[in-house]
Amino acid sequence: MSKTLGWGIIGAGSIACKLAEALPHVKGARLIAIGSRSRKKAEAFGNQYNIPHRHDSYQKLVDDPDVDVVYVATPHPMHHPHAMLALKAGKHVLVEKPFTVNAGEASELIRTARRRRLFLMEAMWSRFLPSVLKAKDLVASGTIGDMRMVMADFGFRAGVNPKGRLFAPALAGGGLMDVGVYAVSFAVFLLGEPKKIASLMEPTSTGVDGQAGIVMRHAGGELSLLATGVRTNTLQEATILGAEGYIRMHSPWWAGAPLKLSAGGKEKLIKVPVAEKGFVYQCCEVVKCISAGKAESDIMPLDESLRVMKTLDAIRAQWGLKYPMERNARKKTVTKSRKAAVKRGR
Repeated sequence: MSKTLGWGIIGAGSIACKLAEALPHVKGARLIAIGSRSRKKAEAFGNQYNIPHRHDSYQKLVDDPDVDVVYVATPHPMHHPHAMLALKAGKHVLVEKPFTVNAGEASELIRTARRRRLFLMEAMWSRFLPSVLKAKDLVASGTIGDMRMVMADFGFRAGVNPKGRLFAPALAGGGLMDVGVYAVSFAVFLLGEPKKIASLMEPTSTGVDGQAGIVMRHAGGELSLLATGVRTNTLQEATILGAEGYIRMHSPWWAGAPLKLSAGGKEKLIKVPVAEKGFVYQCCEVVKCISAGKAESDIMPLDESLRVMKTLDAIRAQWGLKYPMERNARKKTVTKSRKAAVKRGR
């Protein structure tokens, strides 16, 4: 495939703006459509980014014949239904992180995409940054010896707004799902799925996690030490510790900051070029994969997104944190099972 891919965005919020600003710098991609629940918002977003097709419903967006790829930029709980809407319309999909609210939803999306042979990827944009890939290459080459430990944090202090995205349980708020996912995904990227997890969190007044500390043990005995929060400013640094050295990723590590390599008794500062619009790299990966006929990315494979979601589920289970939509889904499943049993005469 060599044609320019037409992109459409579901949702007209701030994260959608970042993708809209990046796409003009991506060869083989053109932002063709915006979908919003509001005609006014669709028109305003379309005017801002010179988008020709403005739709006042998400269904109209996915039904647009000029749209090849859909970027899901709505709040966490809507990732699953909106990505599913696009997949069922035959569109390739890029879903903003976290991939879904839980692993069950992630599994459904993955099965649907594979069955329909459509491209699907989680928009964990930091994973595609040259600095993060450089760190991974240094580890793989044995520069710092055998891996021993990964430390990463991402937290900031926000004012509590009970109805806001960061604090509302109905919007899957809290630090873990908003920024902790960066640190968890980074640890899984380097060390694989954890075998044991120990974590504690301090809740906000709304019940979601305001700050949290997480320790994970991985298959080879390596440890990852992670910190996150929406009520605590952290250093936003990451350090990869090996038996013979370390790689320090300066703040903000998740946005392409320089690396400090310490190995063999020498220290070296590594500055890796990074585009002003950091979303460019993940968009290039989408275009590259679809053009090559690939259904998923080697850098952010679907099974790894699922492993990350399972890890997030396990962490929240230790906290006893379930979101309202998860409790409601459980009730619906139980009700359906009971009705089925009654119908069978049990």
